[in-house]
Amino acid sequence: MKLTICPKCQSEDIVKSGIIKNRQRFKCKTCNYNFTVNKVGKEIDSYYVVKALQLYVEGISMREIERVLGVSHVSVRNWVKKYNIKSPEKLEYHPTYKVLSHKELCDYVAEGRNLSEAGLMISSLGDKYMLIRWERFRD
Repeated sequence: MKLTICPKCQSEDIVKSGIIKNRQRFKCKTCNYNFTVNKVGKEIDSYYVVKALQLYVEGISMREIERVLGVSHVSVRNWVKKYNIKSPEKLEYHPTYKVLSHKELCDYVAEGRNLSEAGLMISSLGDKYMLIRWERFRD
């Protein structure tokens, strides 16, 4: 059973035809088309896709998401396009974020003044926590 088919004519009558740039080259015996198999990219865990999209909706920039999650901002942009996520409107609030350990998070919350006059969201990132806080722009 052959797994490779010709991308031009969809024929299964394929033979190997050398190696180009460390990738197997094939030739279709039906239409004489030469081709290589598509390179399989690195699969990113869906947890990171969902987390990146959540952070984007919360107003975190794609570059900041790249720094926090360790996934490319280009991947984030591609996911935003793929899932048709709308960009958040620019309002009078702006998000700031911190990545904290469990102890740091407990200390931050225990200090009550950090929780006033701002919106707050806490999200887990593996063994750390991301704290997103929205504050009004100051003129």
